[in-house]
Amino acid sequence: MAEARLVSLTINGVAYEALAQPRMTLADFLRGELGLTGTHVGCEHGACGVCTILMNGKSVRSCLMLAVQAEGAELMTVEGLGREGELHPIQEAFMEAHGLQCGFCTPGFLLTVYELLQDNPQPNDDEIREALGGQICRCTGYQSIFKSIHLAADKLATAGAGEGAASPA
Repeated sequence: MAEARLVSLTINGVAYEALAQPRMTLADFLRGELGLTGTHVGCEHGACGVCTILMNGKSVRSCLMLAVQAEGAELMTVEGLGREGELHPIQEAFMEAHGLQCGFCTPGFLLTVYELLQDNPQPNDDEIREALGGQICRCTGYQSIFKSIHLAADKLATAGAGEGAASPA
């Protein structure tokens, strides 16, 4: 077995350092080595989007990346969305508009929507469909997810997203 490497990175604003085997996926590193279990693992081929996180502000499939590739990066996982005891407006919207059922795909959806609303604060249905192209939900039928995204966009606009309301804790 190859020698483990020290990986230093920032996740949700907190600096981490831990050892990772050279072929360990970033998803397994987050879950197993760092205890950040909000990132789920689904297909392990990058097709379902369940393992989506943000790396330096852009969505990536953590099942397709190696932990050592994240050296020095700034990551955001679903744990970084809300503040202690307080849901992020996107999380609130998904809860209120029933954009989740079993919850397995939810972390990937939430971070994909976070990125979408950072880039496009009021997306139309076609833009949402394009952004969600790599996310699979087997429970909801997507209509409630679309409603949740529109509600989240409205909540962020009302809260003044331009003044940091969409920023993680």
